[in-house]
Amino acid sequence: MAAELVEAKNMVMSFRVSDLQMLLGFVGRSKSGLKHELVTRALQLVQFDCSPELFKKIKELYETRHAKKSAEPGPQPPRPLDALPAHAAYDRAGAVPRTALPAPGIDYPVLYGKYLNGLGRLPAKALKPEVRLVKLPFFNMLDELLKPTELVPQNSEKLQESPCIFALTPRQVELIRNSRELQPGVKAVQVVLRICYSDTSCPQEDQYPPNIAVKVNHSYCSVPGYYPSNKPGVEPKRPCRPINLTHLMYLSSATNRITVTWGNYGKSYSVALYLVRQLTSAELLQRLKTIGVKHPELCKALVKEKLRLDPDSEIATTGVRVSLICPLVKMRLSVPCRAETCAHLQCFDAVFYLQMNEKKPTWTCPVCDKPAPYEQLIIDGLLSKILSECEDADEIEYLVDGSWCPIRTEKERSCSPQGPILVLGTSDAGGLLPAPSVNGGSGLGGAGGSVENGKPGADVVDLTLDSSSSSEEEDEDEDEEDEDEEGPRPKRRCSFQKGLVPAC
Repeated sequence: MAAELVEAKNMVMSFRVSDLQMLLGFVGRSKSGLKHELVTRALQLVQFDCSPELFKKIKELYETRHAKKSAEPGPQPPRPLDALPAHAAYDRAGAVPRTALPAPGIDYPVLYGKYLNGLGRLPAKALKPEVRLVKLPFFNMLDELLKPTELVPQNSEKLQESPCIFALTPRQVELIRNSRELQPGVKAVQVVLRICYSDTSCPQEDQYPPNIAVKVNHSYCSVPGYYPSNKPGVEPKRPCRPINLTHLMYLSSATNRITVTWGNYGKSYSVALYLVRQLTSAELLQRLKTIGVKHPELCKALVKEKLRLDPDSEIATTGVRVSLICPLVKMRLSVPCRAETCAHLQCFDAVFYLQMNEKKPTWTCPVCDKPAPYEQLIIDGLLSKILSECEDADEIEYLVDGSWCPIRTEKERSCSPQGPILVLGTSDAGGLLPAPSVNGGSGLGGAGGSVENGKPGADVVDLTLDSSSSSEEEDEDEDEEDEDEEGPRPKRRCSFQKGLVPAC
């Protein structure tokens, strides 16, 4: 595999702009830019996503280029201009199993597997675009056993059957046998069946036809059922995923027969067979940590860009708050992640996001509910650094200059007393309030001065007192006179416990 990667990179480095554009267009990538940008984009494609189909396309472009060069020198008779393009167009169509054509210098790839009963064959004149399926992050394609082929009804019955017979190569059998087990009875290298709509306008999601049943050799294969719906009036949804056929196949040179039963209700469907390696969420996380980390300085520049003053706006943004809690599981972030296409700075935890999509693939951002596919995920290097430095806060605020500061909650602020301390008790043994003074003032709130901890308190005059308060003072004077005649009253115990409490 390493030798093939080196060979593919060398061939890409020798491509011209037109070849690079054809290669990038073949996989649906952007074809715009200067030559060095196209080369970089193509090399990254080879490094991280070099499927057998891509390698064959690179080899085809390379050999086509050299075939043209070898035909140029020498005074040879003029060659028909439509010979080579006709072969290239036939090769690009991909609708039929490719066979060797009498064209020197061009080695056309031969597909794996044998297709019988007409399922894998289409008329030679059908040069329409081929159906493409979306790439699945949890499946690395190793070989294409059967290209997307339309299910054609054989009669007017609603229930149709489409058979397919093929054989695995010795190399493919060896790959399956030597692969590790993801769980008991489930190998990492699998033969999977994928079904989608027969639409060539864009890559298609997996979509099952009605009344689908898949029979492998002599046994029926289990197909994912429907998710129950908790909402009234909402139909249950069926998760359409690749169907693993490996455990029912003959892992030898013997032929395998697959029969797809489907309901013919007007819509057209296509089926395809692939040899894939299934990945786990831990493997995708490790790959993301290797190639998907965005440098802290780039993240800081993005923050400045978000908070840059807009001359057309009347509202100036001085900061933006970002929570350190994952919106998926309400726990502190460990691997802050978001999609590059998202407009927000808020992140979610990559660990839980990948685990949830491994169980039920939706690939939807939990912050803005927009698509967040694996290929567009990045790890925020700046927020990762902040998480390691700020362990006592659950929220931070980015400032205009790209710096940040932690945000404390009101509950955290109230944990430490900041207001003045009010003494409710005294140092007397019984916790009793001092006796009223002769001038009618009390030890805590009288009109006269009070003595607290041996220091004279400030005089307090209540200006809201009216005539009714003066009559109360006269009653107090009469009580004091009675007290002088009968003796001092016993001291009353304070209703508050002595001690210090915050006044705020």
